[in-house]
Amino acid sequence: MQNYFLQLAQSSSVNNGVQSVMDKITPEIPHSSFITDLAIIMILASIVTLAFFKMRQPLIIGYLFAGMLIGPLSPLWGSLIPEGEDFMGLGKAGVLSDVAVLNIFAELGVILLLFVIGIEFPYSKIRSIGKVAIGAGTIGLFMTLGIVFYVSSLAGLTPMDSLFLGAALSISSTAIIVKILEDMGKIKKESSILVLGILIVEDIIAVILIATLESVALVGNVSFESIITVVAVASAMIGGTLTVGTRVIPQLIDKVAATQHKEILLLSVLGLCFGYALFANVVGLSVAIGAFLAGVLVAESKSAEVSKILSSPIKDMFVAIFFVSVGALMNVSELQNYIFLTFGLVALAILVKFGGALTGTSLLGQGKAKSLRSAFALSGPRGEFSIVIIKSGVDIGVVSSFLFPLIGIMTIITAFVTPFLIKASDRVVQKIEGE
Repeated sequence: MQNYFLQLAQSSSVNNGVQSVMDKITPEIPHSSFITDLAIIMILASIVTLAFFKMRQPLIIGYLFAGMLIGPLSPLWGSLIPEGEDFMGLGKAGVLSDVAVLNIFAELGVILLLFVIGIEFPYSKIRSIGKVAIGAGTIGLFMTLGIVFYVSSLAGLTPMDSLFLGAALSISSTAIIVKILEDMGKIKKESSILVLGILIVEDIIAVILIATLESVALVGNVSFESIITVVAVASAMIGGTLTVGTRVIPQLIDKVAATQHKEILLLSVLGLCFGYALFANVVGLSVAIGAFLAGVLVAESKSAEVSKILSSPIKDMFVAIFFVSVGALMNVSELQNYIFLTFGLVALAILVKFGGALTGTSLLGQGKAKSLRSAFALSGPRGEFSIVIIKSGVDIGVVSSFLFPLIGIMTIITAFVTPFLIKASDRVVQKIEGE
């Protein structure tokens, strides 16, 4: 099937309204929807960043919400502009008018986001996170995936919808949890260190899941042969990266860094990022896994911290673009028939993830207090990987389009309740220890 969003981009209902307005104001200057949409996103992102910083809320909520309001699929334009009429050249296209361009922005955001996440995970860190984090993370993730898949199937969703939704809701958001723990002054607590270890494991599994699900989706059903093939290819790529790659690439990066030209180093690491993403795509895997592994290779170099500092501003820009873009691509009007399903899945995702995390940490011998604090922290937010997983399924055409805005709304709700869940863990632990 063709890309769902590209079909929308070709639809007559999506036009270049803002471009028409700008052409009327400054007819002597040529305009493109790419520049127009990029300008709007960057202006909007700066306003949202300041507003949500003042409100002490995760920025991802603001980005998604803003994108939903101003995107071409927003019901806001249908309610403000009468049927068949035109308003300042906008028609019903919304402020962000070019859906194909939004897809490009979102793709760049995914690659750069996972690249910088990879820089946080050098091989030594991956190897030293311990059996507890690996065991607890794996148990919690796959328990959540299995239960959500089963319940979603009972609720009438197709097997592919249930599979992608189960995978999306099984992964907690590293970005949101770390930000909230930092803001609450809990990032250095013993339970938070365990949470960070589990998040590392989940992120690694998520990268493999994305590649696996995309390949499974291409055959139209859950095929164990395709899963084995993808896992084998992904394992070979990961194994080669962590053995041969870590011995060669970091040394080359250090040689580039020895020139003491920051521009050259930045271009080199970004070239590695996009080159590895292209290589992953060529061998049939997701660009996400390639970008992540490129970050791991950079993390092994002596100039990893400098590379991270140089690339982080670019990542921050494109992450903002990514979340605003995916928010703009979400047809929120499709959710009117799925309101109860949305809140039901939010409750299910939180409860099942809590139970999975608590089970995993308890089975691996963690204390009751640490297990409870970890479970409360991990049960809440879904974020970047959840959106990427659902978007990949919609792009391929095997996942129902309404799941895309649904996961966006769920991300906003779960991010909002996470601070309250962490505070609740303090009260529960104090009550238990006081008994």
